[in-house]
Amino acid sequence: MSDSRPEILAPFPVCIAISIAWGEMDAMQHVNNAVYFRYMESARFAYFERIGWTGALESGIGSILGSARCVFKFPLTFPDRVLVGAKVTQIGNDRFTMRHRFYSERHGRIAADGEGVLVAFDYRINKKAELPQVIRQRIAECENGYPPLDD
Repeated sequence: MSDSRPEILAPFPVCIAISIAWGEMDAMQHVNNAVYFRYMESARFAYFERIGWTGALESGIGSILGSARCVFKFPLTFPDRVLVGAKVTQIGNDRFTMRHRFYSERHGRIAADGEGVLVAFDYRINKKAELPQVIRQRIAECENGYPPLDD
């Protein structure tokens, strides 16, 4: 994304723009809550592309979503374009937490905040694994220069 992102998204090293589709709205005429999790998935994958971890490493270690949550602030509707930021906020031995922020261009405000916990997973033996050092380093490089979130 260009440097023209709103200041509220400045702490996020990865930010993608998604045009809201008419079909993403539900019977209540707003974007269905489940769609936000797809938006988070798209931003997460863009982050993984940035750090070069879109599949399992040669070691067989990839990531798996351990949990996800979303706090809705106001409903998104068609037409609009939502900017979705992704930022790693915490790293453990076998997992890390990724925060997401949803910004409505039409309304010029935050529509939601989300969070996911990604677990390092050894797909050869179907068990969690230690987060590889190379991934820790790539995350640190991606986050370098991006300020922490003001909560």
